[in-house]
Amino acid sequence: MKKISLVIITAILVTFSACSKKQVKVTIEETPAVEIQKGNHTWYSFTPNGYEKISVPQNATAVPFLPWTEAKRVSSANCTGSVENEIKGFAVVNRLGILCLENDHITLTKDINLFKDRTSGNLVFLNDTPVFSVYKSAFFNDTITDPLYKNNSSNHLFLIQYDDKAEICYPIVNCNNLTKEPNSEVTDFYWDGLNWLCSVKTISDTKNSFSYIDWKPGISLLNVSPSSAESNIIIKESTLDDFKEAKAELPYKKAPERIKKLLSGFEDRRNFLIEVKTAGGVSPRKFNNQIKDEADVLNAKAIIAQSWSAALFEDGTLFIEGALPGKHILREGKPVAVRLPKLPAGFKYSDFVITGSTLYAFWEETNFYTTARSGILEVNLDKSLYSKLL
Repeated sequence: MKKISLVIITAILVTFSACSKKQVKVTIEETPAVEIQKGNHTWYSFTPNGYEKISVPQNATAVPFLPWTEAKRVSSANCTGSVENEIKGFAVVNRLGILCLENDHITLTKDINLFKDRTSGNLVFLNDTPVFSVYKSAFFNDTITDPLYKNNSSNHLFLIQYDDKAEICYPIVNCNNLTKEPNSEVTDFYWDGLNWLCSVKTISDTKNSFSYIDWKPGISLLNVSPSSAESNIIIKESTLDDFKEAKAELPYKKAPERIKKLLSGFEDRRNFLIEVKTAGGVSPRKFNNQIKDEADVLNAKAIIAQSWSAALFEDGTLFIEGALPGKHILREGKPVAVRLPKLPAGFKYSDFVITGSTLYAFWEETNFYTTARSGILEVNLDKSLYSKLL
């Protein structure tokens, strides 16, 4: 087992590799960097029926590139937010199932009828219960034109809850509960904690059209089912402008203060687009840090939890501050940079969760709008951080 190397200096040069393969050196003021080496991490790749341990991503079994809506990949991930219970991580694996991640234990729940021919994602939480959406893409999914599918409105699922104790997925609201237009799919939504703003695509032989719906439940949404939804939800029409506003990228100066503190010293040196999620929370928002015209933009995901916050950039640089459950506060609350193992060209880190002292970072092989191989990196943060930093 190799030791984990630790570098603490006043100014650290962190190299970021953008989509164009150009490298940009960025100075991060007074941030210690932990280099992850062998001995405290494990690689996994997704397979047709689950996942398997691998040595490194480039040695995973080759699979064809598919549009991201059709490929097996983690499409959405987040952690529960309750401080009373053990924090769990959940990840929606497109075309495969739901991952429940608890400390160093991984559970994959598969549902062939639900996931096989549908695009899934948009993970949110209601009282720490995972809720996500599914739909069929009119561009890449031929099954959407199957007469047995398009003529049966009950097939057009939308909102799904996951019971991690029973390891079962339950429909909450179907598309036909929101619109009477035949052969329609809810392709996207934004939930602010009260109202659900949905984009609905109706597919016909002559044209495809969009409509926008704003709705909220009259009772606890977890008590709603497709058979009871129409009498328990309040629906009103919305507009494209309203939907665009809800999903719009905001300037980085409007990002949460904890994220700006976490990345202090970085925002004036690099263009990046960061999606910020609250643990156990509502739909995320994106914040655009644009400081240089016509420069590459680095993508990142961030989670704000009760006792910690973290941001993972696609090149594998993780910033983290605070205290993991049952642990002391790192560096008196100052950020720490963790360099995850470098991925081969054409690969990137796409999302992450932290549960207990374990980081799960999700990776994928990409080419424009397509994805091939994908999987999980499991990292023991107790060995990486708490055995090295105060």
